[in-house]
Amino acid sequence: MITGIIIIVAIIILDQITKYLTVTQIGDRTIVIIDGFFNLIERHNYGAGWSMFEGNWLFLVAVTIVSLVFFGYLFKSVSFKEKWVYSTAISLMIGGTLGNFIDRLRLGYVIDFLQFIFGSYEFPTFNIADSALTVGVILFAIDVFFLEQKR
Repeated sequence: MITGIIIIVAIIILDQITKYLTVTQIGDRTIVIIDGFFNLIERHNYGAGWSMFEGNWLFLVAVTIVSLVFFGYLFKSVSFKEKWVYSTAISLMIGGTLGNFIDRLRLGYVIDFLQFIFGSYEFPTFNIADSALTVGVILFAIDVFFLEQKR
């Protein structure tokens, strides 16, 4: 369980530091990392992923709280010795959820800054918390569909 708490805290710290650096160092400009593919840019997301539910702050806060209660329930059964994929997944999902929740409560929106472009398609800008959530969901699915049966 200590390992899970360390992962959660590390995700929150990394997420908040990178968002702080985005606001203080990037601002209104775009920093091109790989021309035509990857940029750093400050965006404010007033919704959830892909700006869904934009303007529904109370709904997003309520969903986040329900999610955190559910993840907290799942966190009670983490065991990095017996179920490391499951335990890492839950820890990443909690850390990512809390990282974005801090923004939403503090600012009213979530700071995004990682921008990928694929030809004429611009993938929705995201952040470290979003990445942790995505990896956590993928690991959780792998655990549920492939590893849980073997335990």
